[in-house]
Amino acid sequence: MPHALAHATFIISGDSVNPEFWTSYFGVQPNRSITKGQPYQLPSGKLSPHPGKFGLWAVESKVAVRSDCLGPHLQYIKNYLVLPRADLHDLVREQGGKMAVWCYWMNETGDRVPDVPDDIRATMEAMGGTIEIDEYR
Repeated sequence: MPHALAHATFIISGDSVNPEFWTSYFGVQPNRSITKGQPYQLPSGKLSPHPGKFGLWAVESKVAVRSDCLGPHLQYIKNYLVLPRADLHDLVREQGGKMAVWCYWMNETGDRVPDVPDDIRATMEAMGGTIEIDEYR
């Protein structure tokens, strides 16, 4: 399988973010999590040499979606986490957290335009989150 040109990661992060709370809230296991003050698993599978500096809870589309367009990756996250949720913005704020979707976008040719569907952009904005595109060339 060639390297995918796009994927997305839904992240709740912040100083007081409690990953166990979000796992229970969404009813799904995260792909990555960090509890402030605790060692955490690095992407390599090894344990971090230092404790986490903040809390983080993240779900990735990379393992579940095979597409070089962002739309299917964002739709997967929206469906998987059953978004929007009316109480999500306030709960994130109560933990002093931020909510974002980070989008990986490979654009070696320079002519690919990231496709973020309007309804998904509106959903994230309504919940107080952001969509950020990390473009690589």
